[in-house]
Parts: sequence; structure tokens; C-alpha cells
Amino acid sequence: MRLLAPLLASAALALAAPAAAQSTAPLMEPGAIERLKPGEFLWAPQIAPAGPVTMIISLKTQRAYVYRNGVPIGVSTVSSGKPGHKTPTGVFTILQKDVDHHSSTYNNAPMPYMQRLTWDGIALHAGSLPGYPASHGCIRLPMGFAKLLYGVTRLGLTVVITDDALVPEVSPAANPMKAPAADQHASPTHYSWNPERAPTGPVSIIVSGRDRRMVVLRNGKQIGSANLVLHEPITTTQAFTLRAVDDAGPHWLRLPLPGGGPQATGELTADDRSKGHVPDAFRAKLETVLTPGTTMLVTRETLATSGTGSKLAVLVTDPE
Repeated sequence: MRLLAPLLASAALALAAPAAAQSTAPLMEPGAIERLKPGEFLWAPQIAPAGPVTMIISLKTQRAYVYRNGVPIGVSTVSSGKPGHKTPTGVFTILQKDVDHHSSTYNNAPMPYMQRLTWDGIALHAGSLPGYPASHGCIRLPMGFAKLLYGVTRLGLTVVITDDALVPEVSPAANPMKAPAADQHASPTHYSWNPERAPTGPVSIIVSGRDRRMVVLRNGKQIGSANLVLHEPITTTQAFTLRAVDDAGPHWLRLPLPGGGPQATGELTADDRSKGHVPDAFRAKLETVLTPGTTMLVTRETLATSGTGSKLAVLVTDPE
């Protein structure tokens, strides 16, 4: 994993180990992330002191990556679900936070710095990290990292969990904010918009290439959806965070997802923005709820299942 090497060479990252005090010695050489041992993590919030936070967890590498304002500020080893209790892949929001939580399912087991992702028991929390998947489906984190992470997150924050089937590659992605140009493509017309379902909170956007559909969620609840016209197919998975909105429009920053090899960086280009569109009326309504920190996941997969037939959860939110 080389995507953070330039940052490692330019910042003093804190390397933490189990039952050991955190140090602040700078790590100047590449490969520091690969060399992390179970229970160790890197934390450098000074790289991006402010801005929206997004978290991406790679089951393949057993690593969690934290981004603030589109910049990676932390990496940790994790322990995900073991066989028979697999951690679901997909896109989630943080539904609940509790510093001193205990499991109602597994003998009142302690789950310090718990951040709930689903109402049926999947959460981020501090726990034992043996170096391989060993949980009942939760994402276990080192105690020190779990505490630091808890301090920079909020309810509604987006967490993306990927496995081999969802490893991203470089490809053009549709930008739903782009007004359709005068062309020969049929304009989609069907959409729903119900912002009263969640009047406030963080906004997340999911774009499915196979479904040709966009879903908008606020504070983890669906407030809108629309048909999507794609001028080119979506062939891979990409994630973006909204850095700012100004007179030039929204500025979407690409999140360098783990495991994807060399990837495009920076903002969506004019070419990216011409790849697809949603109904004009829907786009106008969507623009009224966009704020810095809005997350957009563009995936080739259907919102029902991944290409391998395994379940792909998309923002599992309400207990009912």
C-alpha cells in the first residue's frame, strides 16, 4: 500500500502499539503501513486539521483508513469478522456512539468507544487484534486508535467497507451535479424527493452503474432517489467527498481507496462531469442539501448485491 508514502515522508506520524505509550517519532521511509503489526496504527491529524471525515476499511488488508477533507490522517490495523460471522461489505453511516458500550448479544462483552454501523450488531470498537479476522462481524480497533477516532467522528459519518469484489480501479465516474448538455441522450424524468424524512444531518450519495440509479441519504435515512442517464458505463468503484461549493459549482475530491493500485487524484475533471446526469428538477433539489463533507460513492455494482453474489449493504440505517 503506497498511497500514503508521500505523507509519511512529510509528517511526524504517531506509531502506537498495544499496551505501550504512543510515540511521536517521525517515520520517513515508505512501507510503514505494510509493516504495521497487529494492534499498531498511524495517526497524523495535523496533515488536515479541519474538514469532513470519511473512513474506509479494507477487509483484504485488515486496515482502516481515515480521511479528513479528502486527505488521509490515520491508518490502523483491524480485526474483522471470522468465518461464519463475516463483516458485511458496503456503505454505512455511524448510527450511534457510546464510550462504554457492552454487547447485548455476546454475554455483555465490553465494546469500548463503540460506533454502531447497523442495528443488528455491526460496529467499530476497541478490542483484541490477533492479526487475522476474529470478531463476530464487528471491526475491532486498537484501544488508542478507537479513542482518537471517536474524537473526530460524528453521527451520520460515512464508513465504506470493501473486500476483493469491491477493490476500486481507475475509471471515469458520473457526476450527478452536472446539468445535461443539449445532446441526443434521453433525459431521465422519474425521481422521488422527501427531505422531511431527515431534516438535518450529513448527506451521502450512492450511484449504482448497474441500477442506473442514484440514492440520497441524510443522517442515514433515504430522502431521495432518481433515474440516472450514463453516457459511459461505470466499471469500477470510486469514492468522493465534497470539499466546497462555490460559484463554479461543487468541488468533489477523490478518496484514494485502499487496494486499487495507482489511482487518479484531485478533483473531478470537466470530462468526468460530462459522463452522466439526473433530472434537472432532482439535481436542483439535491444542490440545496449539499454541504462540505457530503460523501459520494460511485459503484459498478447493483445496490442489492455485489458481482460475486455476496451481500453489499448500502447504508443500513433504521431499526425497523
